[in-house]
Amino acid sequence: MPADAAPSTSPTTLDTPAGGAFALIFTRTPALLRLTCGLVGAVVALSVRTPPVEPALLVPAVAALTAWSVWYAVRALRHGIGGALLVGDVAATTAACLAMPVLVAPEVLPGEVSWIAVLASTTVINAQLSGAVRWSVPAGLLVTVAYATGAHAAGQPDEAAAHAAALLVQTACAALMTAIMRRRIDRADGAFVAHQRLTREALVARTAREAERRQNRDLHDTVLATLTMVGLGAVAGPSAALRERCAADLRTLTALADARTTPAGGRVPLDERLRAVRARLPELPVTTELAPCAVPAPVAEALAESAYAALSNVARHAPGATAALRLARVDGTVVVEVADDGPGFDPAAVPAHRYGLRESVRGRTSAVGGRAEIDSQPGAGTRIRLEWSGVD
Repeated sequence: MPADAAPSTSPTTLDTPAGGAFALIFTRTPALLRLTCGLVGAVVALSVRTPPVEPALLVPAVAALTAWSVWYAVRALRHGIGGALLVGDVAATTAACLAMPVLVAPEVLPGEVSWIAVLASTTVINAQLSGAVRWSVPAGLLVTVAYATGAHAAGQPDEAAAHAAALLVQTACAALMTAIMRRRIDRADGAFVAHQRLTREALVARTAREAERRQNRDLHDTVLATLTMVGLGAVAGPSAALRERCAADLRTLTALADARTTPAGGRVPLDERLRAVRARLPELPVTTELAPCAVPAPVAEALAESAYAALSNVARHAPGATAALRLARVDGTVVVEVADDGPGFDPAAVPAHRYGLRESVRGRTSAVGGRAEIDSQPGAGTRIRLEWSGVD
């Protein structure tokens, strides 16, 4: 019997969870079968010692088989069932079957109920559960031949034929059942591995898409916003304000790049980040009402840049309007509001390809677990409310 018999494996194996569970079950089951049958068989064997049973042979044989059953169970539970353990079990059972004439009383042999019959059945079943088919089936056949030989020698040809047939059926059924289960389990583990691979690929793709969306948001709120103002004619000729805005955009992009290459730390003051946002738009009249509030750095960046995007929209699309920027904490929720008295618009009529609201406000806020509400209609101004829950 080679050492490629199925060893014990933990079901927590990441790549083959079904195979790990199978190995665990089909290690414990043979161990417990061998232990219980060995202990019960010892009691039964010693209780019937009528001639031609030789007590001088029976007692040491039963003691050796019981010790082997205990050792088998302990070894299997601790280290799994390897080739050496299977060889030992088959050898011990074969020897006991051949010594049947001096170990089993004739009156208990018929009917396949003797302790030797139970021992043989346990061994052939355990062999199929624990070993490779090309070795477990021959092991079952060897035990079957040994049992038939021992029963014939004991003068019980009917018992030899009856239980030999039973052992053959047990060997075939256990081998077939184990082969089917292993095949199904291999397929399940294959499907699991494929699912894990697809999940990893989807995660990589989602991360790449999120990075692209984040980059597009940053460009939209800085360089593209400035270029849009120029394109709309909001800046005529050389302008110190334009130069300052371009410098502010460059500082913002540099700060965002630095923030993404620095490990996230603790909480930062969101009110200070919003004051910095206000300073980046000196041309826009904005009133501020900012309560002190500290949030995780990624949340502060998302809410501040969303607010900046909202204020930039006011500067671009509502010339002459005034805006208000507010920060408050309401029942454990951070609330940032940007309101203006401009002409307003219909949010449902915004084209799908426009990034301003979809990504720079809603997308950026939802990326950190927050949400954005946009309330506007033509002629009634606009109010954007950003919420994030998680304040201590």
